[in-house]
Amino acid sequence: METLSLKQLTDLLKSKDVKAIPRKSIFLRKLAASATLISIDLLCVAFAMFTSLYLRDLMMPENADWSLYSSVISLILPLFPLAFYLKGLYPGFGIDVIEELRSITYSTSIVFALLAGLTFLVKDGEFSRFMFIISWAASLLILPLGRSMIRKFVACKSWWGIPVIIIGAGKTGETIITSLKKHSYIGLRPVVAVDDDIDRWGYIDSIPVIGGLDVIPEISSKLRVDHAIIAMPKVESKKQEQIIRRYSNYFSHVTVIPNLFGLSSLWVSTRDLGGILGLEVQQKLLRKSALMAKRLFDLTFAGVLCLAVSPLILFISIMIWLDSKGNIFFKQERMGKDDTRFKIVKFRTMHIDAEQRLADLLDKNPALKMEYEIYHKLKDDPRLTRVGKILRKFSLDELPQFINVIRGEMSLIGPRAYMPWEKEKMNGHDEIILKVKPGISGLWQVTDRNASSFEERNLTDVYYIRNWSMFLDFYIFVRTISVIITGNSGY
Repeated sequence: METLSLKQLTDLLKSKDVKAIPRKSIFLRKLAASATLISIDLLCVAFAMFTSLYLRDLMMPENADWSLYSSVISLILPLFPLAFYLKGLYPGFGIDVIEELRSITYSTSIVFALLAGLTFLVKDGEFSRFMFIISWAASLLILPLGRSMIRKFVACKSWWGIPVIIIGAGKTGETIITSLKKHSYIGLRPVVAVDDDIDRWGYIDSIPVIGGLDVIPEISSKLRVDHAIIAMPKVESKKQEQIIRRYSNYFSHVTVIPNLFGLSSLWVSTRDLGGILGLEVQQKLLRKSALMAKRLFDLTFAGVLCLAVSPLILFISIMIWLDSKGNIFFKQERMGKDDTRFKIVKFRTMHIDAEQRLADLLDKNPALKMEYEIYHKLKDDPRLTRVGKILRKFSLDELPQFINVIRGEMSLIGPRAYMPWEKEKMNGHDEIILKVKPGISGLWQVTDRNASSFEERNLTDVYYIRNWSMFLDFYIFVRTISVIITGNSGY
């Protein structure tokens, strides 16, 4: 079989139609990424600490000693990057967001515990426990948000990310390339795919596909590629074992995609069965302990948030009343836990003749009708009022749903609240989705949001139920705040 020489590959990567990563030092890339993340981490922690100190100053101005606290903060700040480095958070390319959140939580808590011990030993002044607690809580909230925002900002930079080779250019390899390019903030940038099948040579989303596999050693050494993803799950096990054994030695990091795509929406964990590898399929959110923890989380945060945003709710109510005719609130039947029915409460964002406007528009425009059938939404929806468009963009129309959460009909975080007529289109996913309460926000809302199809939302909701953890809920909660602030593609 004819193969592509390294020189041909190098020329290909430099060609106009391929957006390849420049051949710079991997060390400098990691250094730049680490410096960026260290800077944002220090800023976030410093902001959390000085904000909490400011709040304490407002409450007890007679006891404030800014010089004392500032000196302690300046001494303790370097411990945070050190703790994060020990947990593998620098440069953080390819790290799972939930694992990152877990590492941040543990590392931050340990550093604050050390800080508490340090201040106990220092006898020169009295330190505020209130300031420590608020600083710790604020850091846990601000750090993931700051990291997420800076990643999105630098994702388009040429120095962000490290090159990765995809071994296998079939359907799985194509899916991986598309996903990594779409989510460039992850930091794994595919530069080339390798496959023995000559019919697959060419391009996948501007990434060159070459062959055969015997060019892998040369590519790894001369193009400085240390990461590889073996995406050949349907190759027979004996041949796949040979490929892994022969080529994994050329990379410091190798990820193997197993033949589990039938379980792509399920959470699996490894189990050692007397030397035999087993995969346990879990349904974490269906456990009673998980449901109790979520309910406690919902009642606590829904009550606090409802009080905090009450002035905003009053303001929005007045604007809706002034903008268009109709009720301020909109109630609609949705499917709840165990296939029950409840009335979801939202701010009214549409005209009172909304359904007739939609029917007329879809009858006249087949393209919009197809869009509505796929997404169950329209980007330029003629039913929306002027205020309604703003509320939808920033998801503010969902604020009254705190009432549904307090009633026990919904959760703050959960699957989408589906309408009864959508059940027939859920392709059996309703069997697991309707076992838990729907949420005001959820995983699909903070990832692809409205860019995902109805089927993709179903799969994301099932994935959430299988993968649930308090860390995942906290991650979604933080991402929801970011989405609301930026108004990211909401309609």
